[in-house]
Amino acid sequence: MYHILFVSLKLILERRRQTIVSTLGVVIGMTAFVVMSSLMFGFQKHFVKQVIDLDAHISIKPKFNYDEKRILSKVFGDDVIVEVLGSKPKDVRDRIRDYRRIIEDFSKRDGIIGISPHLRGNAIVRFGPKEMPVNLFGIDPYLEGKATSIERYLENKKLRTLDVRRNGIILGKLVARDLGIKRPGKKVILISPTGTSEIFEVVDFFNSGITTIDKSRAYIHIRSMQKLYNRPDEVNELVVRVEDVDRAVRIAREIERETGYDAQSWQEAYSNFLQLFKIQKTITYLVVGAILLVSAFGIFNILMMTVLEKQRDIAILKAMGYSSRDITLIFLLQGFLIGVMGVLFGSITAYLAQEYLASIEIDLEGLIRAKGFILDRSLWYYVGGALFALAFSWFASVYPARKASRLNPVDIFRSGGV
Repeated sequence: MYHILFVSLKLILERRRQTIVSTLGVVIGMTAFVVMSSLMFGFQKHFVKQVIDLDAHISIKPKFNYDEKRILSKVFGDDVIVEVLGSKPKDVRDRIRDYRRIIEDFSKRDGIIGISPHLRGNAIVRFGPKEMPVNLFGIDPYLEGKATSIERYLENKKLRTLDVRRNGIILGKLVARDLGIKRPGKKVILISPTGTSEIFEVVDFFNSGITTIDKSRAYIHIRSMQKLYNRPDEVNELVVRVEDVDRAVRIAREIERETGYDAQSWQEAYSNFLQLFKIQKTITYLVVGAILLVSAFGIFNILMMTVLEKQRDIAILKAMGYSSRDITLIFLLQGFLIGVMGVLFGSITAYLAQEYLASIEIDLEGLIRAKGFILDRSLWYYVGGALFALAFSWFASVYPARKASRLNPVDIFRSGGV
């Protein structure tokens, strides 16, 4: 085996420039794979973690079955073809009637950590001359702490203050910023859609890092919400927290089947984002695959040129007793060694690139807010990049190796060689 390795290294070193160029291709592909995977999955995992921790794993809401042909179907039956123009939706109260029983029954189920009631609605927050529309959540602070991780994102950890101060309000960080509120203790006016208004005191700020949420959300005690909206003892949503977030869809279907209400898992609620992440992942791997494919062509060209230029040397090796299998291994080993060098140097450059990106401090505000690039540093990205790079290098050397092994030394010597 040592003689095969010696010959492979000898052939690689004879074409140093071409070897360096091909190795650089593998290095770039390896670096791109690791860095792009780190950035892509870092963002995705951060977003999903924020969503899972922040919002409900499962959301239970009233089910609205709007059938515009319902009256005609009852009168004429289902066999009559009708077309309805300008029908009025059925007036259904937006509430969950037996929410206490649901909370009591499902809180004891295996796999469910907590359930909390919500009364949700839209409102206007006024501070001085400034006004902001918000999605207002009426919550039970004790149950909310079990059903969501809201307290983790409160700057002053004053969730339970809402139990003591029923006129307290927690504002989204960007809502407070746009209103000009920089510290707790400020008084704001909440105006409901019916025109009812009440003064609330800001007790904390909610800072999740997700722009759309921090710019539109506010929390008050559920009793204060029911009073403001004149909906005594009513809720229109239950949020459920489960132990295994991957089982949320199955548990949601069980809840929906047993309660008759609409139960939506976090995967269904954010299906558009999850689909977008899949597309992003596909595009990333296509780009990295194209880079590695280009580097594979470089390796292929080097080995083919070596085969064409070294036909006489190959014939001599066969005459000395090297078998076709040995010749195949020599050229396969060349491609593998180029791949190994590319992986080693690529791993170093990928690590340095990650360190550089992690050191950059910039304010990013888009779908999420961060102080820099969000990286997922996983050893598996290096393993995956190495496997891809070595696979491309090996495939690039298969054809030249087979061609070299099939050379007939008698024909080469008869023709005078190359």
